[in-house]
Amino acid sequence: MKYRDGYWNIRTNVQLLNKVDIVDVHQEAGTLTIYTAAKRIDKRGATLNTPMLTTVVSSPLPDVLHVRSYHFKGALDRGPHFSLQPDQHKQMIIEQMGTAYTVRSGELSLSVGDSGPADLSFFYQDRLLTTSSGQLSGHAVLDGQDAYQLEYLSLGVGETIYGLGERFTPFVKNGQVVDIWNEDGGTSSEQAYKNIPFYLSSRGYGVLVANPGRVSFEVGSEVVTSVQFSVPGQCLDYYVIGAKSLKDVLGKYTELSGRPALVPAWSFGLWLTTSFVTSYDEQTVNRFIDGMAEHKIPLHVFHFDCFWMEAFQWVDFTWDAKQFSDPPAMLARLHSRNLKVCVWINPYVAQKSALFDEGLANGYLVHNLDGSVWQWDRWQAGMGLVDFTNADAVRWYQGKLKALLDMGVDTFKTDFGERIPTSVQYADGSDPMKMHNYYTYLYNKAVFELLEQERGTGDALVFARSATVGGQKFPVHWGGDCSATYESMAESLRGGLSLSLSGFGYWSHDIGGFEKRATPDLFKRWIAFGLLSSHSRLHGNESYRVPWDFDEQSSEVLKYFVELKCSLMPYLFHQACDAHVHGLPIMRAMVLEFPDDPVCAFLDRQYCLGEHVLVAPVFQDDGKVSYYLPKGRWTHLLNNREVSGGSYQSEVYDYFSLPLFVRPNSILAIGSEHAKPDYDYADQVTFHVFALEEGARATAVLNDLGGAVKAICTVTHAHGSYQVRIEGTIGSWAVCLRNIQAVQSTDQGRVAFSPDGVVVQLTSEQKACTIRI
Repeated sequence: MKYRDGYWNIRTNVQLLNKVDIVDVHQEAGTLTIYTAAKRIDKRGATLNTPMLTTVVSSPLPDVLHVRSYHFKGALDRGPHFSLQPDQHKQMIIEQMGTAYTVRSGELSLSVGDSGPADLSFFYQDRLLTTSSGQLSGHAVLDGQDAYQLEYLSLGVGETIYGLGERFTPFVKNGQVVDIWNEDGGTSSEQAYKNIPFYLSSRGYGVLVANPGRVSFEVGSEVVTSVQFSVPGQCLDYYVIGAKSLKDVLGKYTELSGRPALVPAWSFGLWLTTSFVTSYDEQTVNRFIDGMAEHKIPLHVFHFDCFWMEAFQWVDFTWDAKQFSDPPAMLARLHSRNLKVCVWINPYVAQKSALFDEGLANGYLVHNLDGSVWQWDRWQAGMGLVDFTNADAVRWYQGKLKALLDMGVDTFKTDFGERIPTSVQYADGSDPMKMHNYYTYLYNKAVFELLEQERGTGDALVFARSATVGGQKFPVHWGGDCSATYESMAESLRGGLSLSLSGFGYWSHDIGGFEKRATPDLFKRWIAFGLLSSHSRLHGNESYRVPWDFDEQSSEVLKYFVELKCSLMPYLFHQACDAHVHGLPIMRAMVLEFPDDPVCAFLDRQYCLGEHVLVAPVFQDDGKVSYYLPKGRWTHLLNNREVSGGSYQSEVYDYFSLPLFVRPNSILAIGSEHAKPDYDYADQVTFHVFALEEGARATAVLNDLGGAVKAICTVTHAHGSYQVRIEGTIGSWAVCLRNIQAVQSTDQGRVAFSPDGVVVQLTSEQKACTIRI
C-alpha cells in the first residue's frame, strides 16, 4: 500500500505521523524503549497536542532483534499470533556511548541516537544491513478512519530481495507490490496460496513481519531505496535476523518460527492420483496400478482425490459405496502391493453431509456475526467451515480422520484453506481478518498432529496447498493449480524457489500440469523436473496422468527417473535430515548456495537439489536449454562429462537427460536400490567422489530411516592419493573416483573399472583405504 505521492509529498487521503524527534530513551532488563514525537520539540509548548510513537526493541534469540512500534498501546489485540520463540531478557545487551544507544543480540546490533529522528541502523558484526528511517516510518490514518502502522527499511545498491512465500511473479521481488493474503488464484497470477511475510536480502539478513493478517509490502516500488511494509491497526511487530550467510539467516528464521518435520522416506517415492474430476472406481485404480507394474515403473503412493466421497457431500469422510464396495479390503489389497494410501480432504463441510448437522448442533462450525452458521454455495452447496479455534471441534474433526487411519489410510492431502471469510466470529474470539491467513496453520496442525499421534514422529506428513508462517512444521506442500504449458512449469519452479527461501524444506508440484492436458513432449520434460524435486506426484484435473496415456516413451522416461531418484535416496534423505535439523530446503535457489556469484542472484530456471547437485529443467520443445554453472569443475551425473564453470552453457538434451551436474569437491552417496525409496542406505552404497582438488577434503553422511546418523564417509585428496575413511556402521560399500581410470594401488578392497571411473569395493569390516593414482 502506498502512502506517499512521489517521494516528497503525502497522498491527499493520508494523515501521516513520523518518528521525527526522540524525546526519551528508556532501558531495562532485555528491552530498549524509544519515545518519539511526531514533530520537532523545540519548546515546552510543543509537547501539547503532539502524538507520540513508541518503539520497543527486544530479542528472542542470538542474532535476532524484535522491534515493536505502536501508536496507541491500548488497542484491542484479539489474536491469533504466530507461534514464535518468546523474547528472552538475557539475549540482549544494551550499551550507551555518548549520544547513541547500541543493543546487541549475538553478532547482530541496532544503533539509535538519543535525539532527532528515530533512525534504527542494523549491523551484523560491523557490516551495515539496513536502516529504518524515522522520517518515513510511523503511523498513518487513511480517509480519516483507517489506521495503519508502517515501516521503511533501506535498500542498498544492488541489493536483491527474495521470499514472501510461494510467489509465481518474478523471482527477485524488487519493484513488486506484494499483499500477504492467501487466495486460490492458480499459479499464473500475483495471488498466492502460501503467503509468508518474511523476506530474505542478498545483504545477509531477513525480516519477518509478525502479523497473521494482511501485510502490504512495497519492495522498492514506492520509495525505490526502501522496502516498505504496513499493517492495519496501531501496532507493528517485526524481526530482523542477521547472520554470516543466507543459509544461516534461514536457519535462524526457522529456529524462530519452527523447523520442518522429518518426513518418512517412503514419501519421496512416486505418487499417482486418480486426478480430480475423472471417472474412477476400484477397477480404475487397479488398472492404473497394474499398468505401472506392467511397465515396470516403481510406484509408492496412491492418492484418491475428491470423488472418493459422494458428490455434494464433501467432506463426510465416507467412501462412495457405489464406487468402492469394501474400502477396508481394498486398502488392505493396496498395502499388500507395498503401496501407501493418501485421501483428499478439506476443512469445508457441505450441507448435505451428515457432519454438517453434527457441527451445527455442537457449535463446531464458524459463525456469522449474528450467531448463525456461516455458509455459502461456492465449492460445495451450503457448506460450512470447521472452527479450529474450538478445541472440541478439533477433536471431533480428528476423530473422523482417525477412523480413516484405523481403516488403513496412511496420510491426507489437506487441500484448500485459502477461501476463509472475514465477516465472521470464532469460538476463541480471534480477529477474523487475521484468521483469514492463519486458518491454514490450525487446519494443517490438527491433521499433522493426529498423524504423528497415530503413525509416530517421522512417519507423518500431509500434502498441503495453503500455508502461513510456521506452516513449514507440517510438510509437505505442493504448488497448486498449474497448467500444462512450459510457461506454467517455469512459474511453478519460481514459486517453489520463493517458498524455499521462506523457510519451507519440502515442495512438490503436479507433474504434467493440473489444468489442460500436456503434450507428450511437455509431459516427459516435466517428469524429469518432478522426479528431481523433493516430492513427486502425477496429478491432473480432467484427464488421467498415467504415462501410457501420453505415449509409450513416457512410461520409459518415468521408469528411468523414478529409478534414478530411488538410487539417490541416501543423498536426498540426508538433505531431508538437514532440512529438519537446520531448516535448509532440499530444493535451493542458486543464490542460496552461491551468494557471492552475481549471476546467481537472478537465476530462477535452475536450482540446487540439496547442497551438491545442480538441476536445470528443459523448458523448450526442441530440447534446448541454457543454464549457468558457477566457477569450478562440474561433472554431469549421468554421462560423467566434465565442464569448467563460470559461464552459461547451451545444449540440446533428449528425454532421458537434462543438465544434472555435481558440484566440485563433492561426495554423493548413491544406493544400489532402484525400486523403492525406503531402504538401508548404509548397505551396498557407493560413494562417488567428484573433482576433489589436491589438498581438499569432502564428507558424505548416511542416515537411518529415523534420521539418526549411521555412517560418515570422509575422503581426503593429498599428495596424489585419496584417503577414504568410514565412521559408524556400514554394510558392504564402495568408492568411485569419477573420471579417474588408472590407479597405482590400494591398500584395501578390490579394484574394478567402470565408465564413470575407478571403483574400489570394500566389506563392512574395511573402514578405510588409501587409493594411489
